[in-house]
Amino acid sequence: MDLGVLGQIQFTWDFFFGFVSIIVIDLILAGDNAVVIALAVRTLPQSQRMKGIVFGAGAAVFLRVFLTFFAAQLLQFQYVKCIGGILILWIAIKLFVEGAPEEKIRQEVKTFWQAIWIIVIADITMSTDNVLAVAAASKGNLFLLIFGLGLSIPLVIFTSTLLSILMDKYPVIIYIGAAILGRVGGEMIVTDPFIIQTFHPSTVLQYGVEAFFTIGVIVAGKIRIRLKIARQEKTSQATPPCDTLKTEKEQ
Repeated sequence: MDLGVLGQIQFTWDFFFGFVSIIVIDLILAGDNAVVIALAVRTLPQSQRMKGIVFGAGAAVFLRVFLTFFAAQLLQFQYVKCIGGILILWIAIKLFVEGAPEEKIRQEVKTFWQAIWIIVIADITMSTDNVLAVAAASKGNLFLLIFGLGLSIPLVIFTSTLLSILMDKYPVIIYIGAAILGRVGGEMIVTDPFIIQTFHPSTVLQYGVEAFFTIGVIVAGKIRIRLKIARQEKTSQATPPCDTLKTEKEQ
């Protein structure tokens, strides 16, 4: 079948294997991006959440198309994945603190574009490996490559929407989401070419690093929450309530 600029489709076993592989890859890899989007839009008003999810997922896929041409080259440079992993860890802690179900903490409402910015930065960081996986499965078939990138849009939107709803009902999912991002960040750091060439980490060490950052993100987030609560309580004690000020003026 001739599809013009998309090339030709030959219904061979290789084509069907690549087709199925891309679906499986998208299903697996959509989770990480969905976690970021769901956490990023959680503090938005309900009326803006769906818009944020659609915009975030659209921006994510656009970036994947762009990264397709540079992914293989980027991952060969030292420190790229290491810096990306550190960035993901920072985003994970930030989103955990902002979405934490702590009753004592006063959450700051994020604007729509702040949420989109976080989603875009996180997706730039995490999408390189995803794009390479889809590109490898397509084996040079442009139709399969575009199909894989396009399929990720509805998958990410559906998963993000579902997670966003579940996070409101079951706050424990926020902990799970932050832990997942911690593992992703740890994996990126320990698989950076510089780390591999310098330290030659074993499989056990790689899993250990991932486990460390999985737990570390939650611990660091909890510490930041306690510091934030202490700061807010200190500010509240230093600032007299409005009613008190009004009474003093009346007297």
